[in-house]
Amino acid sequence: MASNFVNTLKYLMFAFNFLFWVTGCSIIAIGIYFVVNNIYGDLLTNNPSLTVGNALIAIGIIIMVFGFLGCMGAIKENKCLLLTFFILLLLILLAEVIMAILLFVYEKQLDNYVRDRLTSSFEQNLKQNSSETWNIIQRNLQCCGINGTKDWKDNIPNSCCASNANSKCSQADLFKMGCSEALKNWFEKNFLYVGVGTICISVIEVLGMSFALTLYCHISRSSGTLST
Repeated sequence: MASNFVNTLKYLMFAFNFLFWVTGCSIIAIGIYFVVNNIYGDLLTNNPSLTVGNALIAIGIIIMVFGFLGCMGAIKENKCLLLTFFILLLLILLAEVIMAILLFVYEKQLDNYVRDRLTSSFEQNLKQNSSETWNIIQRNLQCCGINGTKDWKDNIPNSCCASNANSKCSQADLFKMGCSEALKNWFEKNFLYVGVGTICISVIEVLGMSFALTLYCHISRSSGTLST
C-alpha cells in the first residue's frame, strides 16, 4: 500500500514538474522573441541589459532548473535533488513574501521610481527620434506621452491617435491621458487579477514543496527499513 502511494506521488510530482519545465521553455521562447524584435528593449535606457526580454529569459531558465530538479528528484528518488528542490522553492516563496511587504511599504517610492524611469526613457527616445517602444505602450494603454500630448511637442506620433489614422489626426482624436497615469490606472484596475495570480503561484509552490518533502520522507523511511 505504501509502495503504491510512493509511486503515485512520484509520478504525480514528475508530471507536475514536467509542466514546470515546459512552461520555462515557453517563457524563454517568448523572451527570445522580445529580444530579437527589440520589444520594450529601450524602455529602461539607464539599464540597457535590464529589458523585458532578458527578464523573461532569466525567469524561464529559473523555472526550467526547478522543473529539472523536481523531475529528476522524483523519477530517480534522489533525496539530495528533492531536498534541493524543496529548499529553493522555500527561498523563492520567502522572497515573494518579502517583496510583497516591501512593495506595500514603499508604494509611493515605487510610483516615483517608475515615473522617473518612464520619463528618462521617453526623453532618450525623443532625442534619438525613436518611438517604436512608446508606440507599443501608447497603443496598448491608450495614452500619449508621460503626462499628455504636450510631451511630444509638435511631433505627436499616430500611436497617440484614438482613431488609428495613418495621417495626422485632430486634437479631438488624441489620447488625453498621460502614460504614467494610464499605467497606474492599469495596475489598480488589474490589482485583483495580479493578487489572484500571485496566490495561485504561491499555492503551486506550496504543493511542490509538500510533494517533495513527502516523497523525501517516504524514501528516507524506505531506506531505513531496508538497512535494518
